[in-house]
Amino acid sequence: MFGLLFIIGIGVFALFYRQSVSSVKSDVYTKFGTKLDRLWEIAQESFKTEKYLRAEKALLTILQLDKKNATAYNRLGILYAKQQALDDAIDCFEIAQSLEPNASSLHNVGLIYYETERYEKAVLAFEQAIELESDLAARHIAYAKALEKIGKDKKSIEELERAVEIERSAQALIILSDAYEKRDRVQEAEEIRNEVREMLKEKSGKKVTGVKKPNRSAKESRKIQM
Repeated sequence: MFGLLFIIGIGVFALFYRQSVSSVKSDVYTKFGTKLDRLWEIAQESFKTEKYLRAEKALLTILQLDKKNATAYNRLGILYAKQQALDDAIDCFEIAQSLEPNASSLHNVGLIYYETERYEKAVLAFEQAIELESDLAARHIAYAKALEKIGKDKKSIEELERAVEIERSAQALIILSDAYEKRDRVQEAEEIRNEVREMLKEKSGKKVTGVKKPNRSAKESRKIQM
């Protein structure tokens, strides 16, 4: 009889112990998640207000708690890129990519390679980004620019034409017309510029006499992607 009661007692203790441990784990996970959420809020808010040191501290703390957080590495890479710490930015984007293959991370590291004149690596990064996500004009424009730098003009034009097929925007058309003009395809370049003039005229309701080349810093293809 005593043996049976002892076994029942052990079973009840084990049940309550498991419930207690489960409760503690749940509480720990809740607190952990709450802390991460707060750190993300701080990082995002600091980004918007350009308090980069505060944002960096928040992201590094996130990575101390969650060492395989690809998103945190990607955001940290963007932060370093904004501060022109380009080698650090590359390291972060490459780690993010190794943890979680992502077209934006590849595109971002391609942009940094381009800015640091490592054009072959930029081409490879853009190619991989396009393999994962090929329906953004900005990806093809960036890829075309890198291809042009290594002398692959024909392929560069093809990528710009692909970008225009995806998004027939004034910006993409102007970039393509400039590329045509560089390669003495003057008539095609002028036809595109006429189309852009009509687009801008329709948009503004005013006569457009000339078409400006896009501002380098404003090109969508050159933007770091979140």
